[in-house]
Amino acid sequence: MLGGPGAGKGTQAKRIAEAYKLPHISTGDIFRTHLREGTPLGRQVQKYLDSGQLVPDPLTCEIVADRIRQADCAGGYILDGFPRSLPQAEEFQRLLTSRREGVDLAINVDVTDDEIINRLSARRSCPKCGGIYNLKFNPPKKGGACDLDGETLIQRKDDKEETIRERLRVYHETTEPIIAYYGKQGILKTVSGSGATPETVFAKIEEIIAATGVA
Repeated sequence: MLGGPGAGKGTQAKRIAEAYKLPHISTGDIFRTHLREGTPLGRQVQKYLDSGQLVPDPLTCEIVADRIRQADCAGGYILDGFPRSLPQAEEFQRLLTSRREGVDLAINVDVTDDEIINRLSARRSCPKCGGIYNLKFNPPKKGGACDLDGETLIQRKDDKEETIRERLRVYHETTEPIIAYYGKQGILKTVSGSGATPETVFAKIEEIIAATGVA
């Protein structure tokens, strides 16, 4: 799944995984699991996080490789949040080639920068339970308080406009080239997510999956 921050690719990846009984592989989730369990890979990741550095591409790819070797991935899987850069995409392709496998389909959820800024800047979270709300699309029932525990909702630093714009800059510079990479391979399909509900986007994705016959 491809798309800018806040485009909804994570939501769609989870829907696809559930509908087609495929493992949903999120690199963020994998990192957190390795860190929590204190695995050798997790300890390597921790060293980079402690020093404020990004996790290097080879290590990120190694962690994904470890995950897709597990038995539940034998029938396929959906990747969410990986690859994030062209070097990661190329390294992942080398891994798949060594396994005599390949990427069947790359789906890009295309949303304009303006809409992404509007979506993410309206997000609020509960500091107590971690619940996520959106003042425009999924507002709390009572003003600025969490529906579950009544805690005052906050806006995370990641959801402030200046941070969102920086995330978009990094996305266009680092991650967007992957779209062209998979486009050249003839496996890219783009779905417009601008002004569309998650249900509408998922219906379009289902049509693509049915037409391509990958699941």
